[in-house]
Amino acid sequence: MRKFIAPLLVMSFLAAGASVQAREENPFITSKEIDLIKLLPPPPANDSLQTKAELSEVLALQAARTPEMTARSQADATEEIWRFADVMGVKFKREQLPVFAKFFQRVVDSEGAVVDTYKDVWKRPRPFMVSDAVKPVVKLSRSGAYPSGHATAGTLMGIVLANMVPEKRAEIMARAAEYANNRIIGGVHYRSDIDSGRITGTVIAARLQTRDDFNTGFIAARDELRGVLQLGAQPAEAK
Repeated sequence: MRKFIAPLLVMSFLAAGASVQAREENPFITSKEIDLIKLLPPPPANDSLQTKAELSEVLALQAARTPEMTARSQADATEEIWRFADVMGVKFKREQLPVFAKFFQRVVDSEGAVVDTYKDVWKRPRPFMVSDAVKPVVKLSRSGAYPSGHATAGTLMGIVLANMVPEKRAEIMARAAEYANNRIIGGVHYRSDIDSGRITGTVIAARLQTRDDFNTGFIAARDELRGVLQLGAQPAEAK
């Protein structure tokens, strides 16, 4: 019997370790609290003039795509706050900002918890699913294209981050816009997907600011960030 004890202990230890490593989503808000059907128009029909015009834009950007644009769109395929590092500076690192990192993971989780439900409602096909001429350069997804989750997340992250560091608001929101636009450059979204995502991200950001748990986390994350970046007290206009 003893010869079976060690393997069982090892298996139990590995299972426990896997459960610790697995990160469960912990959004501040879900689709139960935001009804996008009442906020957004339905996506353009697949055979509409608008979709044809948007497909032409995707193909035009594809033709103009440089290696630098490709690399940028591929890097921005990751939904995480650290994509704003080129705006925030060299001290903007996960290992230096544990409270901030945990807070923003909940912010990003909120995007998926709201948007994924409505992607399944509208089921808009992505450009490469409609035209073989589209050659994506980012990881493919066959979930509904509308609204863009990346555009939602980028806008949401940008607004929250800009409220923490209003001194860099213009640069942060410009970066958020680029982050969203890179989904068109990457070949996986239409313009209206991006526009609806930016609206959705703005709505989620506004709704989050009414929640006590969000505001408590925001203050702690903001203070840690501003301390690491040596920015001092937050300007009065953003308090």
